[in-house]
Amino acid sequence: MYKEYKPIKFPKDELTHNSIVEWWYFNGNLEDEKGNRYSFMNCLFKTNPREINLPFAKKIPLKDYYFSHHLISDVKNRNFESYIHPVILISKDSFTRENLFVNYMSFPVTKYINFCIEAIDKFKYRVKTNSFDLILTSVKKPLLANKTGFLNSGTGYENYYYSLTDLRTEGLINLNGKQIKVKGKSWMDHQWADIPYEKKIKWNWFSLQLDNSTQIMCYELVIKDKKIYLANLIDKKGICKYTEEIAINPLGKVWTSEKTGAEYPLLWNIRIPSWGIDLEIKPLIENQEMIFSIINYWEGPIDVAGKINKREITGKGFMELVGYPIKKTWIKQYEENFKNMFLEKIKSMLGKI
Repeated sequence: MYKEYKPIKFPKDELTHNSIVEWWYFNGNLEDEKGNRYSFMNCLFKTNPREINLPFAKKIPLKDYYFSHHLISDVKNRNFESYIHPVILISKDSFTRENLFVNYMSFPVTKYINFCIEAIDKFKYRVKTNSFDLILTSVKKPLLANKTGFLNSGTGYENYYYSLTDLRTEGLINLNGKQIKVKGKSWMDHQWADIPYEKKIKWNWFSLQLDNSTQIMCYELVIKDKKIYLANLIDKKGICKYTEEIAINPLGKVWTSEKTGAEYPLLWNIRIPSWGIDLEIKPLIENQEMIFSIINYWEGPIDVAGKINKREITGKGFMELVGYPIKKTWIKQYEENFKNMFLEKIKSMLGKI
């Protein structure tokens, strides 16, 4: 728990913090020159291995434990590729510059590919993995969650959170051995918290980029059976709004994972009455499940349609669904295999440092 609130300052708070868990998250909806649609997500995680509630992490003899997840989706061909990197090694000069810079790679190395998240100008980033190499430029100021960027749920869980909601994006993606030139719009979240992961935590989270240049971040968070709602909006002029009066309801369509048996509701209605907002959320691809040891979640691109003050509106975005229980017993063996693989990667990494 944080002793006192400290206002977020840039570029200092783009860097790392002394917290139990922290992540730098990017997603985006892209198109090629022919209008074919693609999406991506990239997230770098930093944790304190002694405090984070991941059993295999406690064996790591390091001050900080890094891992990363990323995905890329080909909407036309309904193709989804996910990448889980359970052990990440960052370069010695990562987080040493005034602006955000982290250079990293996964172990063991079979073919060296450096990943990076780098601020190459004020709120302008290069994000690179084996799947994409993109330049993202923000056209709006940061959106501080709940106005201050500091959230206190009243349950003992506190976190800092800001977003860059309108990132003009261009670059290359790699699919089927081919490089494809793309452009589009992305989103960035940066969060840090003194919160150990708990399996009892559940959330339904949405980043919405509407065609009238309005962006909305909203979620339903369940902690210890307490439901917490939040919606943040930034309009085309950069004016921000905040409310907890939001209804997020599933519309009945459920996708069941063949891998885990988890059941994810994929169609949603989001209503914010005080802002005149009534939206429906629809996924572009159903199979977008990510599996990381004991953690499974759904992450993927969405289309948005509905009304704002009775006027028709459309848009794009991303959806993240966390806390939907695994129902297949074989996943226990997967967890044990993951643990063994993880420990082997740690041994390999330490032998090369």
